[in-house]
Amino acid sequence: MTIDAIGLMNLAARVARRAGDLVIEGRRHGDLTVDTKSSATDMVTEWDRISERTIVDAIRAARPDDGIVGEEGTDVESRSGVSWLIDPIDGTTNFMYGLSGYAVSIAAVDGVGSLAGAVFLPATRELFVAARGRGAWLGGRRLTCSRLDYPTTALIGTGFSYSTTSRAAQGERIGRMLPRVRDIRRLGAAAPDLCFVADGRIDAYFEENLSPWDLAAGILVATEAGAIASDFAGGPPRPAEILVAPPALHPHLVRLLAD
Repeated sequence: MTIDAIGLMNLAARVARRAGDLVIEGRRHGDLTVDTKSSATDMVTEWDRISERTIVDAIRAARPDDGIVGEEGTDVESRSGVSWLIDPIDGTTNFMYGLSGYAVSIAAVDGVGSLAGAVFLPATRELFVAARGRGAWLGGRRLTCSRLDYPTTALIGTGFSYSTTSRAAQGERIGRMLPRVRDIRRLGAAAPDLCFVADGRIDAYFEENLSPWDLAAGILVATEAGAIASDFAGGPPRPAEILVAPPALHPHLVRLLAD
């Protein structure tokens, strides 16, 4: 059976925009009730849960046989071979503090990987979309990643773990890397960072200890824009380690991370 990746992309885009409009209005006017999950710095709000319910209801109405896995606990088995990975608010800390760098991330995946995805940034109203083999887009503009070929002038995005022990090690790595690149940016959400690689706003991005829903949409946007995705050693990308960079820059960053 042929899967309509463009149709899935359009569905993801519509639903991401709907959920994003809901959460930004909730942030402006609603009661911001905050709980914690894995640590005191790993936060979840009522709007994370409301966003996930909104997305799940819309996908189930449109594609009742698809599976759905969401960050806030949704786990529906697929009967169609297609599943959806949902991050209802990627960058909840940014959302909670009223910073712009948060997103709604929705991806359709099959046994090969991401088929289609949408990442919507409610604060800036930017909608990044991609479909496998059909490119990545921001509005009517096709995205192309940076052509940078050497790390000395590279602007690198990253993120840090919720674990204090992991953060200490990550801080040491950043300290060793800083003299060897243009600069480091820590914007606070994986999905927007991956889309910014696709649009050349940062040259590359790496992070570790993520979850599948953090990556599924953004990694498709980045790779459809020409970037290479891998783990830190240059192997297949995985949530435990993700490096995304332009083809000429990628091997240099693999060596830099190994150092």
